[in-house]
Amino acid sequence: MNESLHQTIDVPDPTRDQPLLLIGNPNNRRTQGMQEARHRLGLKPAVVLPYAQLLQNWRHGGTIADTVDSNLPVPLIRIDAPGEDWEVERELLFLGAMNDTPMSKLTLKDGMGTEAFSAEQALALEQEWGRIYAPAQWFRGWKACLDRIGRESREIWPEVRFMNDPDDIQLMFDKRQCQQHLSSHGVRIPPVLTSSQPIRSYTDLRTVMKYAGMNRVFVKLASGSGASGVVAYQVNPRTGDEIAVTTMGMEQTQGKTIFFNEGRLRKYTCSEEIATLMNWLCVEGAQIERWMPKATLDQRAYDIRQLVAGGQAGHAIMRLSRTPITNLHLRNERMLPTEAGLDEQRMSLVRTAAQAAMSAFPNSWSAGIDVMLTSGSNPRAYVLDVNPFGDLLYRVEHHGLGTYEWEMELLRKEPIQHA
Repeated sequence: MNESLHQTIDVPDPTRDQPLLLIGNPNNRRTQGMQEARHRLGLKPAVVLPYAQLLQNWRHGGTIADTVDSNLPVPLIRIDAPGEDWEVERELLFLGAMNDTPMSKLTLKDGMGTEAFSAEQALALEQEWGRIYAPAQWFRGWKACLDRIGRESREIWPEVRFMNDPDDIQLMFDKRQCQQHLSSHGVRIPPVLTSSQPIRSYTDLRTVMKYAGMNRVFVKLASGSGASGVVAYQVNPRTGDEIAVTTMGMEQTQGKTIFFNEGRLRKYTCSEEIATLMNWLCVEGAQIERWMPKATLDQRAYDIRQLVAGGQAGHAIMRLSRTPITNLHLRNERMLPTEAGLDEQRMSLVRTAAQAAMSAFPNSWSAGIDVMLTSGSNPRAYVLDVNPFGDLLYRVEHHGLGTYEWEMELLRKEPIQHA
């Protein structure tokens, strides 16, 4: 085994009751933002367990106990986003291959996917900028990672506390399961396109849309983040003409189609291209819901990312776009609700919806909740997404504090109790 994998992370001698163990990528903006916030508040730095080191240790037969000092007092564990690190991406694809299930034992819900890499192929992959690699396999790896973090952490510290429970993170990450979960808890969500049979293809999608009378839908990659794998799709019921608006590009390479994020929106009107796109999404696993008209400001549709932590609604940012997709990754305009003149009635609807969504996850402490309002004088609020890592919001303050400072201050005043 590589000697570096045996090294134990240096743990500061904590003097406070609630040391923080942060599982993340050490040099990215999330980890740095958290550490800076703790420094400004006079808190000890979080102990950082890098995903790359953890995943490599597992691959070589190790455990979390090999990388974190087991003498650390029972910590609060923050599981952060694994993205923005190619080495981690490959390791999760590897883990997804190792946790594969024979096709005969899988249902569509399991998301076998059209693209797959063997364990050896996954580790040998070289990064192609923007390419979406085997999302169903990646999600299997990510779920296996979360399962193992939860299991091994509880073996070391039976009374360990998580900011967000590993099982909840899995549920939040799967848009299909998350929306069903929210609906079962009385949270208003956009109507879902449902069928007695699984929607496995473009042909199935068109058939079910026609039967349901839904001419406009959002098709979302179930485990995608940001605008990755999101398609705003509409069919003219009279002429059959169709339009798909998405960030996804397609290329033919060695006889197969690969998909990637372009970082900008493009429009498809060719049925053959749309069929290729939809066939891939449906097999990789897709959430399909009614495309509902959002409230507008100066002819720009908007929704709101509302941060909820410890049951409190804090930072909020409006995401505005002249296109159907509002994600900030696309350089869409952002605005504070106060700057936009959003009245208290509408903001109260947003906060109430976001807090209701968060309360559906009683074992988790914080998330960024994406909420849309309908237009008109009597708007309704609908929850679009629950992001367990949705607290990375730039240049937004609540009570004079940034997002990480606000969260750490809340935890200092009212620590998360033992399960």
